[in-house]
Amino acid sequence: MLMNKRNIQHLYLRGGFGINSNKLKELEDKATKDVVKELFDDSENYIPLKIDLSELRIMVIDDNKKNSEKTAKKEAKMRLQKLNRQKTKELNYAWIDRLKQPRSILKEKMTLFWANVFVCQDNNNIFHLQQYNNTLRKFALGNFKDFVKAIAKEPSMSKYLNNRQNVKESPNENFARELMELFTLGVGNYSERDIKAAARAFTGWSFKFNGDFYLRENKHDFGQKTFFGKTGNFDGEEIIDIILEQKQCARFICTKIYYYFVNPKPNEKHIEELANFFYEDYDIKKLMHYIFSSDWFYNDENIGVKIKSPIELLVGIQTIVPVEFQKKQQLYNLQKLMGQILLNPPNVAGWKGNKSWIDANTLMLRLKLSAILLNNAIIDIEEKGEFEDSFDDYYKIQKKQNNYIKTIVSWNVFESEYGILDLPELKEVLIVAEMDKDTNAFIENLKFSSNKDFCIQLMSIPEYQLC
Repeated sequence: MLMNKRNIQHLYLRGGFGINSNKLKELEDKATKDVVKELFDDSENYIPLKIDLSELRIMVIDDNKKNSEKTAKKEAKMRLQKLNRQKTKELNYAWIDRLKQPRSILKEKMTLFWANVFVCQDNNNIFHLQQYNNTLRKFALGNFKDFVKAIAKEPSMSKYLNNRQNVKESPNENFARELMELFTLGVGNYSERDIKAAARAFTGWSFKFNGDFYLRENKHDFGQKTFFGKTGNFDGEEIIDIILEQKQCARFICTKIYYYFVNPKPNEKHIEELANFFYEDYDIKKLMHYIFSSDWFYNDENIGVKIKSPIELLVGIQTIVPVEFQKKQQLYNLQKLMGQILLNPPNVAGWKGNKSWIDANTLMLRLKLSAILLNNAIIDIEEKGEFEDSFDDYYKIQKKQNNYIKTIVSWNVFESEYGILDLPELKEVLIVAEMDKDTNAFIENLKFSSNKDFCIQLMSIPEYQLC
């Protein structure tokens, strides 16, 4: 099958964050297998995401030295915590910068997906958090069994789900429960007895100061356990092996992948088809290649039906028009206002996605986002409280002082690529969803003096919210 423009846009919106006009022209009328192969080839290499932690590393060493003065020790700890929070934000910004890069885009999109499957938060140790984020990246297109085992050994996950407190004298069931409920099987596909046995198998799992895993043998339960009908002296890795022997594990993961990459409305036939394929060897790369190569992936029913997440929307705009934030804190505030802060999930279940992204607090901001980033539209960008705050509290216009998102917009890059397109061509490149007739009539009746103005308007219509 030869790829048309809409199919290529669909592939790159689901396997990335969109595609620019020149790349779209380059790929048009190529065979599906060749376009898909190029997407995967670009994500072949693993490039860890790293920020400069040298200053914090020195402070950690100093803080761990014995200090007889309690006040000095307390002040040092407070400085360490403050710098740790700053570095966590830096990692957030660095991740978004990585998402904007066209190379390795599939691996980065997969990393973003897995961050909402293996949900984790670590507010206390940026070293462990960066390591965790790179583990997601390293295994994003790898073997799922190896992936789960690596995640189970991560310090950030151990702290987040209390597995470091899981000892044979008093087993803690938090990690074992979430491992099955949220990470591998789903509610109702295991018993309380299975949870208790799994918790015993993970006792004694811990980590060193540098983030390396190790087993505290004196805290591990080496006794017999019965798990999913099997009995033995199972450890945590063997528990994971048994979980993946359950066909339900493949079905559960494929359902999540289908929801995220194909359609929020499940097609049980296609999900079962994927589960049968994935169950053979749990190879994530092969599974994603199978999806993107399937004819049904490009059916009209799957195109332009998914609401972009805040990060997809934010990065997608910058795929068309490069933007640099002069004040990085404003980038963080925007994430907060839209309801998705990278590295800061709402709970262990993660973000619900799709329609949950749209509510009274976020809709108007999303529709104004392109004007805010590209055209100096006014918005109150001061940090607010929690999301139950009122709409007016979020978006009231400042009467005494106008607040702007301070950005450097590379319109010259946009003009070099999109300035030569006529308006219908520009609309075709930017909008993949079916246009509502009223929206289309509204757009047709407007007069635009430049492609720049038309671009901002197109990014402000409801259809641009869809991918």
